[in-house]
Amino acid sequence: MKRKEEAAVLSQECLAPGIYSMWLETGMGKEAAPGQFVSLYSRDGSRLLPRPISLCEIRNDRIRLVYRVAGKGTEEFSCLESGNTVEIMGPFGNGFPLKEAKEKRALLIGGGIGIPPMVEVARQIPGEKQFVMGYRDNQMFLKKELEERGPLFVATEDGSFGTKGTVLDAIRENGLLADVIFACGPLPMLRAVKDYAAAHGILAWISMEERMACGIGACLACVCGSKEVDGHSHVHNKRICKDGPVFSAEEVEF
Repeated sequence: MKRKEEAAVLSQECLAPGIYSMWLETGMGKEAAPGQFVSLYSRDGSRLLPRPISLCEIRNDRIRLVYRVAGKGTEEFSCLESGNTVEIMGPFGNGFPLKEAKEKRALLIGGGIGIPPMVEVARQIPGEKQFVMGYRDNQMFLKKELEERGPLFVATEDGSFGTKGTVLDAIRENGLLADVIFACGPLPMLRAVKDYAAAHGILAWISMEERMACGIGACLACVCGSKEVDGHSHVHNKRICKDGPVFSAEEVEF
């Protein structure tokens, strides 16, 4: 059940340039699932729309948000300290179908700010798993948390660590195999993952990053193409905030 409340800030730290980690105390943690997101509201009345941030970790009455400062709203959130409060609403969206990984080899793929959601997926997913994460450089936030859950392979754009190139380059270089893929990251990465999964007959689920306005599916500001006709808008699209952010890779069109 979605709710709106004032959440207490338990801690905040900078993980890498422009990347922050914030723990909040909120009852939403008891209801949330890996792959979902919450919306945070600014105290500035001129910024009416909330900022959607994916869930990095979930612990009963606590949630962890790891986000990139991308504008005035997220810059405001990065200044919050222990003892402050922030208005949040959620949890929103559909999470990853973890049961699809039961008794299968799972490959978790993240790129950039799509890496944080994979931490909770890594904690809750059953069975054999390994991770491929893509970074811009060697500022590898959340690397320790992922390594604690299984083998981690890294790709960096500048080649400063791991494979130079993309997550697909790292998969090929290390000869990684999988029965199911869970991925989150920028659109070019997800498009490549979708094509790779289709070519190899691998079931894939992708979490799409998109700018959102209402966050509840009413405004149609965050849509993507889909094979099926949407029951809400009656056209070939899906609302990322409401129908997603997690989709079967076969379900969406880029």
